[in-house]
Amino acid sequence: MWLKLFFLLLYFLILFVLARFFEAIVWYETGIFATQLVDPVALSFKKLKTILECRGLGYSGLPEKKDVRELVEKSGDLMEGELYSALKEEEASESVSSTNFSGEMHFYELVEDTKDGIWLVQVIANDRSPLVGKIHWEKMVKKVSRFGIRTGTFNCSSDPRYCRRRGWVRSTLIMSVPQTSTSKGKVMLKEYSGRKVEVEHIFKWITAHAASRIKTIYNAEHLKEEWNKSDQYWVKIYLFANLDQPPAFFSALSIKFTGRIEFIFVNVENWDNKSYMTDIGVYNMPSYILRTPEGIYRYGNHTGEFISLQALDSFLRSLQPEVNDLFVLSLVLVNLMAWMDLFITQGATIKRFVVLISTLGTYNSLLIISWLPVLGFLQLPYLDSFYEYSLKLLRYSNTTTLASWVRADWMFYSSHPALFLSTYLGHGLLIDYFEKKRRRSNNDEVNANNLEWLSSLWDWYTSYLFHPITSFQNFPVESDWDEDPDLFLERLAFPDLWLHPLIPTDYIKNLPMWRFKCLGVQSEEEMSEGSQDTENDSDSENTDTSSSEKEAFEDKQSRVHNSPGRASHCGAEACSCANKYCQTSPYERKGQSYGSYSTSEDTEPDWLTWPADMLHCTECVVCLENFENGCLLMGLPCGHVFHQNCIVMWLAGGRHCCPVCRWPSYKKKQPYAHQPLSNDVPS
Repeated sequence: MWLKLFFLLLYFLILFVLARFFEAIVWYETGIFATQLVDPVALSFKKLKTILECRGLGYSGLPEKKDVRELVEKSGDLMEGELYSALKEEEASESVSSTNFSGEMHFYELVEDTKDGIWLVQVIANDRSPLVGKIHWEKMVKKVSRFGIRTGTFNCSSDPRYCRRRGWVRSTLIMSVPQTSTSKGKVMLKEYSGRKVEVEHIFKWITAHAASRIKTIYNAEHLKEEWNKSDQYWVKIYLFANLDQPPAFFSALSIKFTGRIEFIFVNVENWDNKSYMTDIGVYNMPSYILRTPEGIYRYGNHTGEFISLQALDSFLRSLQPEVNDLFVLSLVLVNLMAWMDLFITQGATIKRFVVLISTLGTYNSLLIISWLPVLGFLQLPYLDSFYEYSLKLLRYSNTTTLASWVRADWMFYSSHPALFLSTYLGHGLLIDYFEKKRRRSNNDEVNANNLEWLSSLWDWYTSYLFHPITSFQNFPVESDWDEDPDLFLERLAFPDLWLHPLIPTDYIKNLPMWRFKCLGVQSEEEMSEGSQDTENDSDSENTDTSSSEKEAFEDKQSRVHNSPGRASHCGAEACSCANKYCQTSPYERKGQSYGSYSTSEDTEPDWLTWPADMLHCTECVVCLENFENGCLLMGLPCGHVFHQNCIVMWLAGGRHCCPVCRWPSYKKKQPYAHQPLSNDVPS
């Protein structure tokens, strides 16, 4: 995770440097910057109209270029970046989709339940033609969509009862705007009552209703009162301009930020005394002034601060974000970080996408789960001070020059998604190249074959699918299929074998193991060692095994001696050596003595070295040979004992059961209740 986060931060750094590189190229070729002001006199009439349309100002009654130029100057300074964005948006001329409502519930869910936006809906009555024709409606949709106004069409033939209840007996236009200035308040529906159905007249009607929600100041006394007033709004934005009404983008943003930021329009068209504006720091017209508890910020003096909807929207979102804005930002960052797995993961292509899907699901699930307590945490009433200090920190950090660069880069890359995706892909390919080089230098084997990786994935899956749930030991992921791929085909050829569980063989190393000893008998090594040094103890350990086997034996023996059952002699139901399969019942063996031993008959095995839950026996039923002094033994959970080599070969061959009683060799069994015999304890 930390590696992906590092690569993501590195990618953002590359984007920042790349944006500065593009600015240097533009400056070298044209000699201008994006923040450089443009003289409206040098622009054509078409470009001036494009700027006014992007700002949301009507120009239908202004036939002269001079009047249009003055209107552009009154609405705000024009920068090269804003001009470029406006011309690019005009050339794109992409068709904007409009919603077709299916009925009352659909209309209520999208229009009446939307508290922070504007809707323009064309209602088509039964057996009537629409009020606005198709061509004019498409132009209207394209014009208002620039300001975040959503559009739709409601055909009364789909729900005539709802139209009758609303009183829509003829085709009309309906606009929904929030009714109050509080966040998530009620909305009101306004019906168009004009006679002209041209696009410009309808747009004026929309902007007039949107501007009516903005507080407007017409004199200096009112401005002084409003400036010194303290109310619920911590952040206020003032527009000082010589206009009849604020631009459409300013009115649209006032609805979008309802309850968070207060928008105030100061109309200085007929002011005689403007001394108070000089006192509060307003010297130029028009001016966009942001007033916060920390001070005054003049919008438009930094990089990317254009007089447009997108630029001002990103600026205000960074200062006063909603919880939904933070969630969307975290969602984008988490998914960008998760997609890094596509390039970090090495091997087959299918493996990369499988790991990517798994990472995307895991990261998004964890993100949603982690946001749930955060939302509950923010609802607590005594966290208001924490919320205020967090917003104060955001305002301090986002009014810096670095933050303005970041916002400008965000707008640039969001308007050029192909460039953003191509740089992300190039960054990922570089990560993939260096990761391959690193693994080759470390001699890490990477499975680059799709079929081989799918085969290994199938083996991993089937090892969980067919393994029985046992309680003997913890089993690893590997299965017998890793060693013998033909086992799967063999099971397909014999369907009844599917009833047999597939068992890993790693449990064998956990079975009890010890050496067979006889009382009063020494091995050849012990005898030779005793002849060389008579002072050594006669109970010295066998030296015929390697050091590794001796350590394993001593560990097993220490566990046996520390078990609770070793407090008394292990009198057990002895399995006579004469009985080759040790299958006589305890009642039949109760009075029996031991059979022949591998040593002389006056010697007997040292049962004290045997684990408490093992049956006493002197013969291996696998090889049908008696136990010799010093040989290595192994016991199964059922209690039967065999030569270590014999039982390992038996179990490794796929027969995971006891050769005597057929009890599963991987499953625990309750120990036998041993009954002491006279032969167990020497008299």
